[in-house]
Amino acid sequence: MRLLLYISSFIAITLVSFTGMQQKQKIVFFGDSITQAGVSPTGYITVLGNLIAQKGLKDQYELVGAGIGGNKVTDLYLRLEDDVLAKNPNTVVIWIGVNDVWHKKGGTGTDANKFEQFYNAIIKKLQAKNIKVVMATPAAIGEKTDFSNELDGDLNKYANIIRSVAAKNNCPLVDLRKAFLAYNLANNTENKDKGILTGDGVHLNEKGNMLVAEEMMKALVK
Repeated sequence: MRLLLYISSFIAITLVSFTGMQQKQKIVFFGDSITQAGVSPTGYITVLGNLIAQKGLKDQYELVGAGIGGNKVTDLYLRLEDDVLAKNPNTVVIWIGVNDVWHKKGGTGTDANKFEQFYNAIIKKLQAKNIKVVMATPAAIGEKTDFSNELDGDLNKYANIIRSVAAKNNCPLVDLRKAFLAYNLANNTENKDKGILTGDGVHLNEKGNMLVAEEMMKALVK
């Protein structure tokens, strides 16, 4: 009888331990140079990891960066298999769109229809693997608050596309475009084009990394 009780207890403990191990969530951050820099010591992915650790949840999450500089939505689609699916994530955060707009100035951007089609194709592939998809709007190409940044019109258009795609696919949205505008309206009283949340109007500075990490935290950590 004692032997049976011992065996039952051992099995129960083993199952609990195994279940605990299985509960660790792997989150892949999929994007461009902003995400590539996110794994640096002051990058938003690193900062998010620190915020998670402060909540005592470090052992429950694994954060993986999959950002490459210059990437557009088509690049993400082409490297989805090797850089994301091969890592077997539970959740993928897609943050793309800046280069799709920004590179239009050089003739290598992405038309709106094509952008939406490839974005939907990425989501379809991820959801087919039962991977949770979290979407983020592009934050800024210039930080002026009066919508006089050269590419504000297109950036807002592509942010709206992402909002619509997120709603249609039941994906949580991290609306960084909205968050950046709100922060700049409150803190960029001189209407500067950079230096508030970015170093150059696009890439994040320390405050920008913190803001992004905090916004990501709301969507990813319950």
